[in-house]
Amino acid sequence: MSSITVSASTTTPPSEVDECRGVLRVYSDGSIWRSSKPSFNVPVDDDGSVVWKDVIFDPVHNLHLRLASELEAVVISPDYRLAPENRLPAAIEDDFVAVKWLQAQALAENPDSWLIDVADFSNVFISGDSAGGNIAHNLAVQLGAGSSDLAPVQVKSYVLLAPFFGGTVRTRSEAEGPKDAFLNLLDSQSLEHLNLDPILVVVGGSDLLKYRTEE
Repeated sequence: MSSITVSASTTTPPSEVDECRGVLRVYSDGSIWRSSKPSFNVPVDDDGSVVWKDVIFDPVHNLHLRLASELEAVVISPDYRLAPENRLPAAIEDDFVAVKWLQAQALAENPDSWLIDVADFSNVFISGDSAGGNIAHNLAVQLGAGSSDLAPVQVKSYVLLAPFFGGTVRTRSEAEGPKDAFLNLLDSQSLEHLNLDPILVVVGGSDLLKYRTEE
């Protein structure tokens, strides 16, 4: 007489392998948890001195709406894959694809009319804040001065808003800031020999990375 024994399978729950300021958790099975709340909780004390009201639009795009309105410009805000699910240079590659899409529109026989009818492809500015500022910097290096590979699209300048840069040695503002607010120390090649388009860098006086940005 034969018999078959089936053992009950046990599933070990994934363990946490990394955590960043309570807004990002990485688990042993590769899964990622992200918080919808910012890493810095800034309380607002409403004393009645400020008149405000709710506005129905995505607050993420507030800056884009202001730029489009006040500068009378077409603002294109491409999305990009996030780390650590997608390792670098995935984010940089995604934004390079975005500028190549812009070039394709400029060259297309049947482009999107909403863009081609109003956009000046010879007067393009690339901007980004925080990690986006770092991506804009990498695009400046990749495209080079004049952005000839994008013709007829021409990038006139880059605007980096509080860009996120790192290095192998802590700056004064980094050393005095929260110890858990920084990632790995990394080194990169010197850019002194490169010919780049004009770049405007904007950083706040109390930014933890202000000295890094100045360098």
